[in-house]
Amino acid sequence: MVGRAPCPGAKALAVCLAALCPTAAPGQTACRQALAIGLDVSGSVDRVEYRLQLGGLANALMHPDVRKALLAMPSAPVRLLIFEWSGAEDQHVLLPWTEITTDADLAAINAILQRSTRLATAHTTAIGSAIEMGAAQLSAQGACWKRTLDLTGDGKSNAGPRPRAAQLGPGSDITVNALVIGTVADPLTGDRAGELADLVAYFQAEVIRGPDAFTETATQFRDFEQAMVRKLLKELQGLSVSRNTAEKAPG
Repeated sequence: MVGRAPCPGAKALAVCLAALCPTAAPGQTACRQALAIGLDVSGSVDRVEYRLQLGGLANALMHPDVRKALLAMPSAPVRLLIFEWSGAEDQHVLLPWTEITTDADLAAINAILQRSTRLATAHTTAIGSAIEMGAAQLSAQGACWKRTLDLTGDGKSNAGPRPRAAQLGPGSDITVNALVIGTVADPLTGDRAGELADLVAYFQAEVIRGPDAFTETATQFRDFEQAMVRKLLKELQGLSVSRNTAEKAPG
């Protein structure tokens, strides 16, 4: 459940979900979740890391467990948007809002990500600007039961508005989650733990917010795919499982 006290029992759960998940207006498809994923392509991300990130997201979306979660409720599909971000004026949509209802939808998204090429952007890192761009995109998805912004990042913001001061919109119920990627290793031991812990603490203090917000971590870009799988499952499964439980409840 998002931002509500848990309801005891299956019947009570159904009542909670009815309040949380409004029926779509006539002529509109119900939307279980609007998910906007923003990928860090700032100057700290090199050519190899760029491909690991896009390929990792493409493969994560095709992972059997993620696929199952995405397709769990075809009557109320997930809507997905994917964009890249770097400097304060550098945000580029790779995938506009797309409903995921079939394997063909996932295959088409996979193809888009696999063939995407990098654009020239500023080398700065403007996390606050990325938050505001994602929130603006999500504001048009107000009918969805849940709205989530995912940001990947391998460094702290150094341009644009401070992340914590970024505007989500008045009375917003948007959740901002983060996938934090470690990159700098100790030159003697190769250990990334200290650097990654500091970056995670920064994202927890400055970036994530909203109902059930969390950070996921990848020790390095080569771990990105596995981390994204964990992150997507955590975001997608909770509401689907609760909704399915309520729909099966007697009475």
